[in-house]
Amino acid sequence: MARSLGFAAYRALTRRGPAPKLPDYAPRPWGELVWLHAAEPGSEARVRNLARRLIGARFGLSVLLTAPDEPKPCDEPDLLTAALPPEHPASTAAFVAHWRPDAVVWAWGALQPNLIEAVAKTDCAMFLVDAGADGFDTRRDRWLTEVPRQLLAHFDTILARSDAAEARMKQLGVPAAKTDRTAPLVPGGQALPAAQQDVDDLSQALSGRPVWFAAGVTAAEISTVLSAHRRAQRLSHRLLLILNPQDSIADALATNLCALDAQRVVRWSEGNYPDDNTSVVLADLPDEAGLWFRVAPVSFLGGSLETGQGGQDPFAAAALGSAVLYGPSVGKHLDAYRRLANAGAARIVNDADSLGAAVTWLIAPDQAAKMAMAGWDVVTEGAETMDRVINLVNDSLDARQDGIN
Repeated sequence: MARSLGFAAYRALTRRGPAPKLPDYAPRPWGELVWLHAAEPGSEARVRNLARRLIGARFGLSVLLTAPDEPKPCDEPDLLTAALPPEHPASTAAFVAHWRPDAVVWAWGALQPNLIEAVAKTDCAMFLVDAGADGFDTRRDRWLTEVPRQLLAHFDTILARSDAAEARMKQLGVPAAKTDRTAPLVPGGQALPAAQQDVDDLSQALSGRPVWFAAGVTAAEISTVLSAHRRAQRLSHRLLLILNPQDSIADALATNLCALDAQRVVRWSEGNYPDDNTSVVLADLPDEAGLWFRVAPVSFLGGSLETGQGGQDPFAAAALGSAVLYGPSVGKHLDAYRRLANAGAARIVNDADSLGAAVTWLIAPDQAAKMAMAGWDVVTEGAETMDRVINLVNDSLDARQDGIN
């Protein structure tokens, strides 16, 4: 495609001066690599969720995640993060040459011309997903419409998240056959694993007792959770608390407070199941939240009452049918809690009294079931779009492998 005058002027402007020095990027991992760019401010969480889904769907795949502000590093070996290069043509070319993506998924809009052109010179597939009308509403897009028009032509498939976005793609000359209208890309919970035998055995041991789960409770929250449990027990004396301390300090404090209050405790790591006299199960083994969310219809998510902790991802609980209770300090996952709360799947608490009252209200099966169903609706919202993107990427990688072989 011949370059437009507007694009040529942009290239000339950004080529002025020496190319800025690129950061010291991590080495490109061996094997297939997909590059995801979360262009929309505040969209990193949902694109990161897509990255994890892609990694889980394809053996040996690595994903590079970028955003306007460099995403926070993570400890997942197959998920890398990096800063975007400056829009100097030499810098964008060096970025693409370093990472050599096998496929590119660009979310929303705010296309960066030199970067898109550098990728287009390779033979990898390019997808624009969650395209929003406001992603093509900059001054440059309005005055130099040939620039986004030229860039959009490089994408193999474009998924528009609204009627307005679909109309904007048509206005910018994207063929209808290349565009599809999909639901917005939203993060959703992945079901945490649990051995079915453990679920069955524990469910049998509980014998229909009302149960609630307090996950990742910090030392500062232990007293509040245990006080709430005592309050709820006044109306439901068979109520069982599954308490998962965040660390060894919280564990020791929980053990001492339960002893002082004469609460009968079973420590899960010792291999014991609760009996009718057990009041608290100390869930002290790592990576077993999937078990507890499955057997507890109500879950309080710790790190949310203590200022500065930021809370934890609530979609893991909602994905397994547990109604969510949380405190006000959930800044790390604010959008997720807002979505669940607006749907009636999560409820905020502020202290032991409000937590105890919420547990008492929700252990009624009909109330927990309503919240669980609402949570499931939120978690599965946009799942079809997520699956569509994963299929597009996998199909393009398969075709690329066939071409190489």
